[in-house]
Amino acid sequence: MYHGEALRFSFQALRSNPVRTLLTALGLVIGNASVILVVTISITSRDYILDQIRAIGSNMIYAQYEAGNNTTTKVEADFVNLSDLEAVRKQISSRIVAATGVMVNYDRIRVAGRDEDIAVVGSDQEYPKVRNLVLLAGRFVDPNDVAMRAKVAMLTEKLAKRLYGSQTAAVGQQIKLHGLQFDVIGTFKEKTESFGLSELAAETVFIPITVMRYFVPAVKVDPMYVQARRAEDVEGLTAEVKSILESRHRPGARYKVENLSAILDAAQKISVILSIVLLLVSAIALIISGIGIMNIMLVTVTERTREIGLRLAIGAARRDVLEQFLAEAMLISVAGGGIGILIGVALPLTVEFLVPEVHIPISIWSVAIAFGVSMIVGLVFGIVPANRAARLNPTEALRYE
Repeated sequence: MYHGEALRFSFQALRSNPVRTLLTALGLVIGNASVILVVTISITSRDYILDQIRAIGSNMIYAQYEAGNNTTTKVEADFVNLSDLEAVRKQISSRIVAATGVMVNYDRIRVAGRDEDIAVVGSDQEYPKVRNLVLLAGRFVDPNDVAMRAKVAMLTEKLAKRLYGSQTAAVGQQIKLHGLQFDVIGTFKEKTESFGLSELAAETVFIPITVMRYFVPAVKVDPMYVQARRAEDVEGLTAEVKSILESRHRPGARYKVENLSAILDAAQKISVILSIVLLLVSAIALIISGIGIMNIMLVTVTERTREIGLRLAIGAARRDVLEQFLAEAMLISVAGGGIGILIGVALPLTVEFLVPEVHIPISIWSVAIAFGVSMIVGLVFGIVPANRAARLNPTEALRYE
């Protein structure tokens, strides 16, 4: 029998029971769509997270007091302070873009007719540069504001809108903090999501750190930010900042000094592990669908025993029977896999069409692998029933009821 005839007989056999054919192929539809979607979601989420971390600043180092190691006596915490910040600036100035410290406090103000707690963040003119803040209206705090202890404030976008209707309308207004009137000089937002790595809440007031120090019980910088000039200097500067802090404080005080490079590396590793796990789940779905194809084909061989016996009796070669049943399994696999691939590709494209600002990359490799796996599933799980059909004894097959 020619291969074309084997395919024609296979098509006829599958069309004779369309419901069974569709249900058998459904497993591969789901499995292949899952492979495409898993890879697409994995790549999209990985790229998004890594881009966000890079936007925060992979060259950024942050330092804060962690604890003391003296557990036998109660010792007052030895926090990072403003003089530590100046020491860091002085000793490593040539290798950094900026260094700044942060103090955080809270106050209650009237927002939309009711009293609410808001975060008050104190820092200096370097803070917007280190934290990649975006100016929406007005201006940032400048060195003169810090030196003169000016009672000026900047508002986050959300707080400005809630208090004054828009970020532009907020500029020039006054806001009362800790009993003092502050002039609103600007509004801002973070350039990117910071995944909890920022002290800036959605509703935050930013004021000069020289004013903030009068509102906090202890003058502590928590955290200190340092922006390295070059990526290759980050690890060395991280160790150097820690050394500077430890040398300026009492023995036993511990300081947490880390950089986003470590977080970036961890995110990449987690992304790879997550992709592998999700692909294994998809592979299991494909294997289960292959087992389903094998079971259905075995049932089909049993149901068509007399037909197979008749074909063998009138001269069909065992190879012809083998090819026909193998072709049926392959057709189910390729058809189911193809439909699954179309669904897996169509869903991300639909999302991109409905939400133009969202870009979802589709991996060509995932499409090729999914299609290749479909063919392998059909071949591997179709060979057993095809081989059983080809080995039937024609005489016994014709007697089968």
